[in-house]
Amino acid sequence: MTRTLFAGGTVVTNLPAMATTDAIAVADGRVVALGDEARDWSAGWDEVVDLRGRCVVPGFRDGHAHPVHAGEESLSLQLGSCSSVEEVLGAVCDWARSHPADAWISGGSYISSILPDGVGDARWLDTACADRPVALFSNDHHVMWANSRALELAGIDASTPEPAVGQIVRHADGSPVGTLREFGAIELVERVMPGPDPEVSRAGLVAALDELARHGIVWVQDAIVDDTLLDTYLAAADDGLLTCRFNAAFRAEPGRWLHQRDHLVAGRERVRTHAAALGRVSANTVKFFADGVIEAGTGFLVEPYEDAPHSCGLPNWAPAELNEAVAAVDADGFQIHIHAIGDGGVRMALDAIEHAIRRNGPADRRPVIAHTQLVHPDDRHRFATSGVIANFEPLWAQLDPVMLELTIPRLGAARSALQYPIGSLVAAGARISFGSDWPVTTVDPLDGLGVAVSRQTADGRPVEGWCPRERVPMLTAIAAYTAGSAHQAFDDDRTSLGVGAPADLVVLGADITAMDGNEARDVGVERTVLEGRTVFRAA
Repeated sequence: MTRTLFAGGTVVTNLPAMATTDAIAVADGRVVALGDEARDWSAGWDEVVDLRGRCVVPGFRDGHAHPVHAGEESLSLQLGSCSSVEEVLGAVCDWARSHPADAWISGGSYISSILPDGVGDARWLDTACADRPVALFSNDHHVMWANSRALELAGIDASTPEPAVGQIVRHADGSPVGTLREFGAIELVERVMPGPDPEVSRAGLVAALDELARHGIVWVQDAIVDDTLLDTYLAAADDGLLTCRFNAAFRAEPGRWLHQRDHLVAGRERVRTHAAALGRVSANTVKFFADGVIEAGTGFLVEPYEDAPHSCGLPNWAPAELNEAVAAVDADGFQIHIHAIGDGGVRMALDAIEHAIRRNGPADRRPVIAHTQLVHPDDRHRFATSGVIANFEPLWAQLDPVMLELTIPRLGAARSALQYPIGSLVAAGARISFGSDWPVTTVDPLDGLGVAVSRQTADGRPVEGWCPRERVPMLTAIAAYTAGSAHQAFDDDRTSLGVGAPADLVVLGADITAMDGNEARDVGVERTVLEGRTVFRAA
């Protein structure tokens, strides 16, 4: 039995809520003692870790991410560092030149604010690569920027009807500009792109596992998983590669969900009966998209957009159909996980969950509304009363270029001040969890914690914090990234570092518990421990 003592710093136990101590003892994969009892528990330590004033926190748990896609993206054309259209075009040109065998040029996470009104023209991409199709994803992954060859192969022209759930941005004559919004439009191109390569997915998962361990993350809600991706996880479990635990969410689609139900149940059972996956992979969740994103004008709002008074955005479901689909999937025993960005989308999601509760009766559901960017004040109390978990990506709660140049102009000042109501929902008694939506933004929880407690950009703007009433104390933020996401995962034995709990913990390079600003973003992870086993140690 391996015995390790961590002492000489702050240990966040979450037992009771937001409690701390100064030492923790781990043996055979579990916490065996805390504080003075930990120091006295055994004289025969295999390892003593002197924290030297640093801190130990429970393992971070990402309540909404796309790890395999993030890993795949890290191995392909990367555009996140590009600060202008010219830099994107240069990156595309360089990639095309150095990868002559690629039939398609695809890449991800260009910052949407570098394009005028978030709209990219196919002709601009043609100057970088015209002989092969090019398809680029915005950082929110709800918009595709395609060149003329990609549009041609997809059959998108002036005569193409508008998709049911999506938008083809057009010139005055009806011809496509080159920007496709939301999945109904994006899928017109994706259906003619090369299909998923299992080897690329495996390489992506391996790359993701390295990043997750390096950032102290021990569990992830993969927010969209199909059969191919599920195979990737199960094969990795067979090979003993998983240094993180995952829950897969299948996607329910409007108009198709009735035919999907048996397949969803079969997928869940396939994971439950896969011996190597036990304790590492589950598939207990179904994902719904209530709406799109505000920066693209597709998030669903209660009142019209400030810059488009004819539009309230783009709901992906008719409310009545979403109600029935959520109730049906809930009856099948799945956890509900709804992407909802605009206040109209959040209201529609709350309505659907409450419909399922009325239809199916009491149960331990733990439904999740993910992102919860704009919540109408009239709806804030409904999270607590209906037991809905508000999953936030706290890094987004800052005045970055997308917020300043796209989101706020679309919402106007009054609604903009209501965004990411983390503090308000905590005060209203709601359960909250934190995540990243990686690769939309960085997976690093410390970056998210820094913004949650400061509501500032990395360079400290604004000094008082943006919407400062929504700031939360550091221990509350840590709890959201640990106990909150453990509650979301139904991992009740992992919500704290109490005696007997699995030893999922992270040693940080400094004591962040007393920090109330952005300095947490500069603190690194020194060790990640999953069930008592060190899966990452800083050099």
